[in-house]
Amino acid sequence: MFLLYKAQKFNDNGHIQNITPEIIGWDYVGLDVYLLKKDHILKLNSGNKELCLVLISGFASIRTRYAKFPNLGNRLSPFERIPPYAIYVPHNNNIEIYADSDLEIAVCSAPSTGHLLARVITPADICIENRGKGQNRRLVHNILPENQPADSLLVVEVYTNEGATSSYPSHKHDQKDSLNETYLEEIYYHRFNPKMGFAMQRIYTDDRSLDECVAPYDRDVVIVPRGYHPVATVAGYDNYYLNIMAGPKRLWKFTWEKDHVWINGINYPRKN
Repeated sequence: MFLLYKAQKFNDNGHIQNITPEIIGWDYVGLDVYLLKKDHILKLNSGNKELCLVLISGFASIRTRYAKFPNLGNRLSPFERIPPYAIYVPHNNNIEIYADSDLEIAVCSAPSTGHLLARVITPADICIENRGKGQNRRLVHNILPENQPADSLLVVEVYTNEGATSSYPSHKHDQKDSLNETYLEEIYYHRFNPKMGFAMQRIYTDDRSLDECVAPYDRDVVIVPRGYHPVATVAGYDNYYLNIMAGPKRLWKFTWEKDHVWINGINYPRKN
């Protein structure tokens, strides 16, 4: 299984990422990313999936089968570090996205048979968190957390400063029949400022049957089929990632890697 997916041009619709369960060989989570020019119209159908459309940058007007959401957007770059606008769209729905400006939009997807209505998620609806301390600090925007209505999807965006770590201490959520974890497939969509930056992301299991390190660049995707998955930035480049998870149970319950859990302690940073 490939863990790193480079941004590429799939068609004339500005389609640069196309991650589906069928392509990567799992069951739940998917992601498509589009870079649309001003006045472009993108038409989609949600099929048997629920969608969360995240306006990463730019402005748009969005129409679903039964609702209209005009004049959305509030940032020209994700690195403005303000919560975005997003739209939740249920299954069996037609969507029309009109780009009011140049637009970068992520289409997060997961299986759905529910009966929720399409709705706008405004910046005011999004919980802002500052997690960690020392060189493990990051800013988190909870776009579609488990306490907000959805069938499968969990969506969050995270900012990590240069030289810092994120998704750390290492943790995992890959067990389907565990009291301590929920099984969640996971996708990271990376951005960098300046855009020529990169990060290092390691994906590994306790027994090291999976132990890989990849270097995502701007607009690359990293998938996490199982195991731990920390991210480390490099000097000079701030990192943003959109994080999408889904599984059979919509609950983020994870296990820390025991060797590194001490970093969460009140006495961190520890010096010998």
